[in-house]
Amino acid sequence: MLEGLLIGLQTALSIKMLIVVIGGCLIGTFIGMLPGLGPMSIIAIMIPVAISMGDPAAALILLAGVYYGAIFGGSTSSILLNAPGVAGTVATSFDGYPMTQQGKAGKALTIAAIASFCGGTFSAILLMIFAPMLSSVALLFHSAEYFALMIVGLSAIAAFAGKGQVAKAILMTTIGLIMATVGEGALFNMPRFTMGIMDLQSGFGFITLAMAMFALPEALFLVLLPKTVGGSGNGAIKDLRISRSEARSIAPVIFRQSIQGFFIGVLPGAGATIASFLGYAVERNIAPKEEQKQFGKGSIKGLAAPETANNAACTGSFVPLLTLGIPGSGTTAILLGALIALNVSPGPRLMIDEPQIFWSVIISMYIGNLVLLVLNLPLIPYIAKVLSVPRNYLIPFIMFFTLMGAYIGQNNATELLLLVGFGVCATALKFANYPLAPLLIGFILGGMIEDNFSRSMQLYDGVAFIWERPMTLGLLMIAALLIVLPTWNSHRAQKNRPGKADGD
Repeated sequence: MLEGLLIGLQTALSIKMLIVVIGGCLIGTFIGMLPGLGPMSIIAIMIPVAISMGDPAAALILLAGVYYGAIFGGSTSSILLNAPGVAGTVATSFDGYPMTQQGKAGKALTIAAIASFCGGTFSAILLMIFAPMLSSVALLFHSAEYFALMIVGLSAIAAFAGKGQVAKAILMTTIGLIMATVGEGALFNMPRFTMGIMDLQSGFGFITLAMAMFALPEALFLVLLPKTVGGSGNGAIKDLRISRSEARSIAPVIFRQSIQGFFIGVLPGAGATIASFLGYAVERNIAPKEEQKQFGKGSIKGLAAPETANNAACTGSFVPLLTLGIPGSGTTAILLGALIALNVSPGPRLMIDEPQIFWSVIISMYIGNLVLLVLNLPLIPYIAKVLSVPRNYLIPFIMFFTLMGAYIGQNNATELLLLVGFGVCATALKFANYPLAPLLIGFILGGMIEDNFSRSMQLYDGVAFIWERPMTLGLLMIAALLIVLPTWNSHRAQKNRPGKADGD
């Protein structure tokens, strides 16, 4: 571990890597502040740039910097305009925007910056401690366990889909799995479901699908629902300081949510959005009754909790990505695809075979969080002015990079047709309030599930591996519970609603 840390320090502290970290954090911060554009969109756009760098460590550090930079910066629009830049900062607006209305915008942005920094830094320490342990345990996994583990990841998507979204998340995950079967199969090297189109023999392009699911719908939404975001109108933002009593008040919140957010991020299928909502709910429930009344009206604890949790979850989501090769969130699913495109296989052997990648990413998280804090605190009054840019001006930018990225990814015009087709479908699904992240995770994991399932079938002459390997059976039972429990709880809550209790 010490040798790995030294290798990581040597790689991450080079001039090139420092520039990459700062660049990724800057891009992520500014994109995260713009309402409607999240980390998935900008990472999908940045993938061709990262791949063209040639160095897998630099590419992953750049994309990671964009990721937690977008989450860090997303709090600005949530607090100033009540318009969350990313889904993970929705809970931030619950108390951040009321503070702005009370003339405490500067204080709210300071609390958000400090909470984000602490959550990201503390979870980076946990990542350094727990990632090698998980990697050692993962070495005991065989194809059967990996198959079951990925099923758990898919089922967790349904479990964390939110109220009333379980069925939709399962449907979208299934569509993603179906799309993953297009092209050559794991058992037979014969093309499937290609409809005679030669360009589909290798399956759908990951970059094309990622951009069609997240980047293109944003541009289409700006056309179909044109909105202009005006400035905050409050003039210069002042009073950035917090008092000692306020610091003492939020310190235990930050500590608790750093731990909770990290472990939620570790769960395959969870992510920053889930962590932020759970963090907010937990802190509200354990607060004294007098403080509970302040939640939703400008509580500093209600602001610090989701900001800490979502940044901690960002770092936590790298644990399953780096050590098990499965994404911890929709955004890390895109990062997984980028790693595969760079011929890097994330998993138990990554820390041993590619220590410079594994440890440099972890070290870059410390540096990145420090960069974000230094950037955000002094530049808060100036960064806020970016929010006065009309969203309509984003359309050419999004369209250009989306089309260019899809074409460069596969170097054929068919990808552009697929991009437009999938983009239109994704826009319609977004209008219908269907979650798009489960589809992409299903697509990413689909090929891996098929590969591991086929290998297990060959080793055990059928599906006998399910009951012959206790760990596999246990993981599959957990997956079943993760699907059944949310559905059952939702049904029970609906049945026990006050309006239906009397049998009307």
